[in-house]
Amino acid sequence: MSFKSHTYASVFDMDGIPRLSQALPLALQHVVAMIVGCVTPAIIVSGAAGLPNEEKILLIQASLVVSALATFLTLFPVRIGSFRLGAGLPMILGVSFAYVPSMQSIAGTSGVSAILGAQIIGGIIAVLVGLSIDKIRRFFPPLIAGTVVFTIGLSLYPTAINYMAGGTGSADYGSWKNWLISIITLVIVTLLNHFAKGFVKLASILIGMVCGYVIAMCFGMISFDAVGEAAVVTVPQLFHFGLTFDPAACVALGLLFAINAVQAIGDFSATTTGGLDRQPTNQELKSGIVGYGVTNVIGACLGCLPTATYSQNVGIVTTTRVVNRATLGLAGMIILIAGLFPKFSALLTTIPYCVLGGATVSVFASIAMTGMKLVMSEKMTARNTSIVGLATALGMGITQASAALADFPAWVMTVFGKSPVVIATIAAILLNVTLPRDRETTAAEAEAAGTVMEDPTKS
Repeated sequence: MSFKSHTYASVFDMDGIPRLSQALPLALQHVVAMIVGCVTPAIIVSGAAGLPNEEKILLIQASLVVSALATFLTLFPVRIGSFRLGAGLPMILGVSFAYVPSMQSIAGTSGVSAILGAQIIGGIIAVLVGLSIDKIRRFFPPLIAGTVVFTIGLSLYPTAINYMAGGTGSADYGSWKNWLISIITLVIVTLLNHFAKGFVKLASILIGMVCGYVIAMCFGMISFDAVGEAAVVTVPQLFHFGLTFDPAACVALGLLFAINAVQAIGDFSATTTGGLDRQPTNQELKSGIVGYGVTNVIGACLGCLPTATYSQNVGIVTTTRVVNRATLGLAGMIILIAGLFPKFSALLTTIPYCVLGGATVSVFASIAMTGMKLVMSEKMTARNTSIVGLATALGMGITQASAALADFPAWVMTVFGKSPVVIATIAAILLNVTLPRDRETTAAEAEAAGTVMEDPTKS
């Protein structure tokens, strides 16, 4: 009797199963890049709502479990008749910071149930946006998608720098210890990324984090108290927090869901451009955004706050060019385990902010440069230069001087004063629609619509 040896896939291939020894470290990179960002919104919202500790734990664990389920759907779509639910792209989803300001306000006045009720309405709105993406897509040629991705990268820079300094609000924010550890971590990641080869190069972010973690431990900056206090097993409970459909909350979150559904085009574009050297197809966008809406409806029933695509994980894909879905699926499995076993997730959250900042600043830079690559795929005429420059200037400028909106209603500050991506997206679309096109621009857009957007899986 003879046995055929199993052929393992490459981590650079979308399909197939690679060796566990290669996939696990790369999956862990994605986990450590998103874990803190995934649980922090739940901590903030639970504090604003005044939840007791046991409900705070439920909110945190639901965030991890649903984020894992949303990631699985994005990686491995489900077919319902002729429709595919899920993009089928190498992406990680998690609870989004984009909704935090609105959720804090809602939690303080109407409670978590109002957030989850508004989330269901927002998820339905996202589904409608996804179903009409064929009509909306024409407003997002590579020039506009690139501007959005570029602004996403720029908007993440302050987060990285604040992390390097120790995390905003921490007692030792800006201390020399934080800066020393973050810079050492950054140097290690950079050196390995440019001088190492093979697996070590691919795992540069993880190795940098491990080195930074060990140094932070030597400085006594890591506490394992949270691990000891965490429960052994916690399972999300259906409708534990209830559902309340408050009109004001539904309007506030519904608008953000519509904007974030459109913004997701930027992350989808960054993933396919940086990892697959192509633009996302209309089918991938439609099924991906509809899946995003559906998982948020389901997540609300399980007590999870709104989720979205994670730009930092997009950055890892574009940096390493590891697009194997099984590898990212392994990351989703680790996130799921972290959600079911709180002690495991508590251990991951002991990673100091300075270590995360030092490791992720290069990732955020990669996102911005991916956006620039998209922008430069079109000829930079005077018209195109104006669109990119003005949209980015308005987006970054207004949010960095958000006090300029102090005399406007609070909802204006929440929608336009918190995220530069919202303003940049709207400005870029309006400029692209109103500014007169020259012949070169029209020809380039026609070529992009006729070739780049075609589904590569069709013969």
